[in-house]
Amino acid sequence: MRKKTLPLAAALLTSAVLALSACGGGSGDESSKPVDVQADAHSGRRALTVLDPPFTKPDLVLTDTHGEKYDLRERTKGRPTLLYFGYTHCPDICPLTMSNIAVAKKQLPKAVQEKLRVVFVTTDPERDTPAALGSWLRQQDPEFIGLTGKFATIQHAARQLGISIDPPKKEKDGTVVSTHGTEVVAFSPKSDGGYLLYHEDATVDDYTKDLPKIVQGQRP
Repeated sequence: MRKKTLPLAAALLTSAVLALSACGGGSGDESSKPVDVQADAHSGRRALTVLDPPFTKPDLVLTDTHGEKYDLRERTKGRPTLLYFGYTHCPDICPLTMSNIAVAKKQLPKAVQEKLRVVFVTTDPERDTPAALGSWLRQQDPEFIGLTGKFATIQHAARQLGISIDPPKKEKDGTVVSTHGTEVVAFSPKSDGGYLLYHEDATVDDYTKDLPKIVQGQRP
């Protein structure tokens, strides 16, 4: 991976703001702006940011693909977890990100795969019903967890992780676009804190290399 070129002070600790990304353009709405996070610039990898201090896992209760209540904190407690916000009608980044994780996960021993939780939270809950989410995620990995619910609840949880989401918007051609941050947050099984942030240019090789360490709660 390409090394970061930063001044000494910035290399020790830099302020990062997670912005809205492709699947659409930003609205400029103050309520949807991301929060500041502290990022350790020593990862030396463009696709990965080490978070210090780590994020607190959102207190988020939504509906899973079986129509059942899913408490994120309770159901993923003590388990290595990857969390991503996106939508099933996304033409590019969302399916690619989930595919990269699915391919990398399959490289893990079966027993290790069973420890990992991969959670996809929709940013387009009106169209992404439990059934629609389940059908889409099964094409990636049948063990992936899909969650839907009220948009305001989802947006609030994403903001706690510095990830910005705009309400879905219909374009002039009738296309509905969901604008959202494209980061994947990895939570440690040791602390349940979100300590790694993967950007949209993370590759299959990145995840394949790092997942064995993430499962152990180690820093890649």
